Amino acid sequence: MSEQDFGSLGPDRPGTSESPDAESNGSGGWRPPWRRQEPDRRDERPLGGLPAQTYISDSPRGDSRLEEVVPGVVLASGPGTHLHGNVDVVAGSIHKLIKETRKRDLLEGGQLDRGDVLGQPFVREGQWAEAWQQALAPDVPRPRQRVTVVVAPRSFGATTFALRLLAEHTDGATALVKLDADWSTPTQGRLPLEEEHAYQLDLKDLETDRPSADFLNSLSGFADDLETCRSYLVLTVAEELWDDRLTTRKGMHVVYLTEPPNAQRVVEAHLNAAGRAPLVAELRSFPKARASLQGLHAVAAVRAAGTIAMTWQEHKRLQDARTSSTSYQSAPADADLSLEDRITAALSDWREHLDRLFGELATTHDAANPSLTLEDRCLLLALSVHQSAPLPTVANTARVLQQALAPKDAGNPSGLSPAQSAFAGRGLRRRIQDVGAAVGSHDTVLFDRPAYGRAILEYVWDNYEALRQEMLAWLVQSAGSDTADPSVAALSTLVLRHGTATHFNTLGTIARETRPDLLSAVLDVAVHDEHVGRLAWDVLYRWAEQKDYALTVISTCRRVLHDGSAHASTAKRAMVRLRRIAHTTNESALRRSVLKTFEELADLPSGTGRLVAEVRDWQQSKASPKSGSLAFMALMPVQADGVPWLMSDSAPDIDVQRALQDLLSTQETTAEIIPYLTGWIRTCAPNPLSYGRLRDQLLPALRDHRLFHAGMELMGALADITTPQGVNVAEDFYQHLVDPRLQQVFSLTKTPA
Repeated sequence: MSEQDFGSLGPDRPGTSESPDAESNGSGGWRPPWRRQEPDRRDERPLGGLPAQTYISDSPRGDSRLEEVVPGVVLASGPGTHLHGNVDVVAGSIHKLIKETRKRDLLEGGQLDRGDVLGQPFVREGQWAEAWQQALAPDVPRPRQRVTVVVAPRSFGATTFALRLLAEHTDGATALVKLDADWSTPTQGRLPLEEEHAYQLDLKDLETDRPSADFLNSLSGFADDLETCRSYLVLTVAEELWDDRLTTRKGMHVVYLTEPPNAQRVVEAHLNAAGRAPLVAELRSFPKARASLQGLHAVAAVRAAGTIAMTWQEHKRLQDARTSSTSYQSAPADADLSLEDRITAALSDWREHLDRLFGELATTHDAANPSLTLEDRCLLLALSVHQSAPLPTVANTARVLQQALAPKDAGNPSGLSPAQSAFAGRGLRRRIQDVGAAVGSHDTVLFDRPAYGRAILEYVWDNYEALRQEMLAWLVQSAGSDTADPSVAALSTLVLRHGTATHFNTLGTIARETRPDLLSAVLDVAVHDEHVGRLAWDVLYRWAEQKDYALTVISTCRRVLHDGSAHASTAKRAMVRLRRIAHTTNESALRRSVLKTFEELADLPSGTGRLVAEVRDWQQSKASPKSGSLAFMALMPVQADGVPWLMSDSAPDIDVQRALQDLLSTQETTAEIIPYLTGWIRTCAPNPLSYGRLRDQLLPALRDHRLFHAGMELMGALADITTPQGVNVAEDFYQHLVDPRLQQVFSLTKTPA
């Protein structure tokens, strides 16, 4: 076999080394690893009276004498230095020492863009303005203490208050980080600590977030560490979790939000931010609509802004439809309502109107009695979900709900069959008109009233608790294959309604096996919701270690990572959940699903950076080795100038040889990585220069005697690859790796293993 095209083998060529270390080391003939030469002990002179092999230089360049007289000392050139072989001491420069060095089990968080936070609508007046000043130091525009606790009732906007406080009153170089409270109880040891960071953490879960006196005592000492690092922490605590006996400690300051911001001002701020300035001017001229906003808390005010915008669009569509003779055969009953009346009704949730429709039990329709019969209530719910849709679709959806609610063993007291009972009642067209919709041409139901439809769903959900599970099952069953189906929006509205995990778990039990795609679509909406997003992420975190939900978690995280508009912190949360699945599962199918998701991520502009960070965290013992290895394999197909990116001149700062050795050291991961290594070599084989360079880079990683079996498997997989010069790649690797004296014992199989 000619080596002329691939460069000199150097000391790796069999029989060329005169060093005794090149002899067999009893490891089965596999090439021995590099081993440093022992120094002459007679010339050792300890420095400063310290024993040999214990010196660490505090000079940036170290002391050259260490290299001369102290064996096992390596001078590190920087934090990215990779070490191979037997190293006793690493000497470098320690510029600073942060007390918190532990990286495992710390709360995860995502960094927020300061400009994005400052660009969000925000109203600071009244009691909020007072609390704001209380949180600030009197002499400088900085938080009064390193730890600030904001106590407020739920839905008052405490998180917005805290993030805005940090964004306005910390240095521009300070990183804003929103933490996720993935813990069973508040513990100071789980809080991260980095220089120039401003952390915000919500404590709102009744079961896991209640702060104790011990936790607050430990925060007092933690405040000193924050001071040293020029960092801040703001905790927002739900009012029912805070005990007034938990008085302020040293280094902490507690502020209370006792009133929400003015609801109308919040609505106007959000409408202006959405480019609805003309609507703001109209709203100010509607006294009844403004009266409906009084007393709303911050979250309700934000939702009211969305309702007003939706109602305005609905009003415009109805007005436009009235001018078209082909759009409607008959207009809805409320088509003549003014915009003010429509907004007022939307803000009041039509509760009085719906109280009449869902009044006492009605067995037949009566013009004098507005209460709807059971079948009409099912029809109205179907309309609230589908809005304007083909008549058969609406009728079928209503019928499915009615059948689901009917007792399985109940007889018909009238003695009529179901078909006879239906035929004896009002026709579908009449029933549709009676519930406030119209029927247009081509048998299309016209119910273009999304705000009213949402109010109907929420009214039934809130007032008929026994119906909730059946409603969720009905929506899952009636949803189409397209995740943009209106049932997804309806399900999202309902499971997010009360801000608890109960509805997520109920929906998960119903949909995890039959409609995992629909379940992940609903969760994708939930994780982006500013009010229950953290709750949804917590649910996904718990589901990540449950086999029945793992595919749903993977699908949801995949949606988030493929969303180009997703915030970096959101993408990081998705990576944490995928990491948890990889770490906890023993199912090869789930591991392949995570790997496939990572491979898709590697094709995205921002994906390679996230995968490189995962590999780096693995090699720095900050992340799961199972997840890090999958991220590494997902990066292996990435190309740069016709060669594997990880082996190119532009390769990222990760230890590729160490990763390869780790993956080839176990039978399971060996089977996974060999196809990727084969792909590398197959790509480079046509180019002698690229192939020779890749081979020489791979050989050191394969020479570990523990990887003998993996190396033989790799060479078996390479048997069908030949270079343009006629060199069989498997034979080439075989000659470089297997001692000539043992080649008769360990023969190379010419067919792939």
